[in-house]
Amino acid sequence: MKIGFGLLPVVFLGMSLQGVAQSKAERKMAKQIKEDITYLASDQLEGRRTGTQGEKLAAEYIENRYKKLKIQPYKGQLRYPFQFIYGREMLASNKLALNNTSFKTEEDYFPLPFSGTGHVKGEVLPDVTEQGNVWMVPMFADADQAKDPHFEFEKAAYKAAKDAEKGGATGVILFDSYGTKFEPTFNTQSDMEPMNIPVAYLKHSAYKKLTAGGENKSGYQVDLNTAINKPQRTGTNLAAYIDNGAKYTVIIGAHYDHLGFGEDGNSLFANAKKEHQIHHGADDNASGTAALMEVAKWVKTKNLKNFNYLFLHFSGEELGLYGSKAFVKEQKLDSTKIAYMLNMDMVGRLNDSTNSLTLGGVGTSPQWSTVVEMGKEEFKLTIDSSGIGPSDHTSFYNAGVPVLFLFTGTHKDYHKPTDRADLINYPGEARVVSYAERILENFDEKGVKPKYTITKSNMTGGKSKFKVTLGIMPDYTYQEKGVKVDGVSDNKPAAKAGVQAGDIIIQLGDVKVQGMQTYMEALGSFAPGDVTKVIVLRNGKEVSMPLEFKK
Repeated sequence: MKIGFGLLPVVFLGMSLQGVAQSKAERKMAKQIKEDITYLASDQLEGRRTGTQGEKLAAEYIENRYKKLKIQPYKGQLRYPFQFIYGREMLASNKLALNNTSFKTEEDYFPLPFSGTGHVKGEVLPDVTEQGNVWMVPMFADADQAKDPHFEFEKAAYKAAKDAEKGGATGVILFDSYGTKFEPTFNTQSDMEPMNIPVAYLKHSAYKKLTAGGENKSGYQVDLNTAINKPQRTGTNLAAYIDNGAKYTVIIGAHYDHLGFGEDGNSLFANAKKEHQIHHGADDNASGTAALMEVAKWVKTKNLKNFNYLFLHFSGEELGLYGSKAFVKEQKLDSTKIAYMLNMDMVGRLNDSTNSLTLGGVGTSPQWSTVVEMGKEEFKLTIDSSGIGPSDHTSFYNAGVPVLFLFTGTHKDYHKPTDRADLINYPGEARVVSYAERILENFDEKGVKPKYTITKSNMTGGKSKFKVTLGIMPDYTYQEKGVKVDGVSDNKPAAKAGVQAGDIIIQLGDVKVQGMQTYMEALGSFAPGDVTKVIVLRNGKEVSMPLEFKK
């Protein structure tokens, strides 16, 4: 699960806090769930990071389970690879020389992750940055700033480089003349928009070597080559299918990827960078993966017939719902043929004292009131009405599908190496799976597609610095110029202007939108009541629309 969408609204239903006796079937189920999670969260799989051998081993394990269950692949194939661009990396061709002295990449300097890829040569005076085509700019204003552990290095570096570019610089070298106490490194997960000119950071040790005899008043000959790549990665979704020839299909999903060793910067382990530890992901989300396989076995055995059943195991969820978004897009998902989607993410830590279970997506269909009634006697339900949340059901809700989301709650081991198999409440997870099965059986008996309703988003992420909202859900997987619209909220400025899902916002007011950064900067310049325009790319053509922000 990728937490970071704001707090869930708390509406408690049901106060059944006494232990519930387990059936023989649930005891058997708990035993199989334990076997599955123990393997998926083992050291051998090294945290199931998307695109790694660990993910591959997990996929093979899941594939073998479906073969044993004799559940067929979806459309003739079980594996659905998807490609995506994620993060930044330095290429070997990076080079910096000052007065014919070469500096070592990473040891002496590094290109900033937002640097443009290019080569510049020229002369520069450190104290007269306006001369020459390459600027040398001090990174820190004073020694106190250099020692401040809360200094926002990358943000400050970006601003300094941008200011230099506006001043005519064709390349920028930021240098540390004081000796920072926090040693900046190349940020592989930077989300700063790429600049058009080369930008590098010269460390204090290298700066001292350069100025050992005092600053060179005659200037420095600079030879700077930067090469930054946005690496492409491949994840793999898995899809198994029971085709009953029905009009509608029920999708049941769970993601099986996790954080690996925390290389993507999403670990909450304080020493993740220093201590190379496996993030096992037993609850997140080996628990949902095991639950999904049990549900698939139950559907097959129960012989439910009034819907088709599609079992989806997603990868790339921890990076931003990449897998579920890719499946919806590449399969051209037709929401009119999907009954609903049930998602299970982190269902392994049911608290036996509280029996607290979060039920998400309740507002996406009026029919979900039945689901609440079915669960409130056994669980203390926390109801979240929104169809948008921190897991893969969001991708299907945005595609017009009613969704439900089961979640037993976060805990101190979330996104840490300590999320291990021995901490899972196996009998508790079996109870959650039984609840999911009752939901499926109830709606299969009816055989009617639940009505889809649009909900208010709870993805607040805390207090916003913006005075206005546009009312869109950005596609965070989009890597080209502009901001791609994943969804549009009703009665918000974007919807009233005519912005549609799939549009690419390329201009807001007078600001050319290059990506999320310039989009947010543009949004922050408006106040309630302002009237402006938004320009989007729609099917390759520019469309300009008048836009008014609500008072």
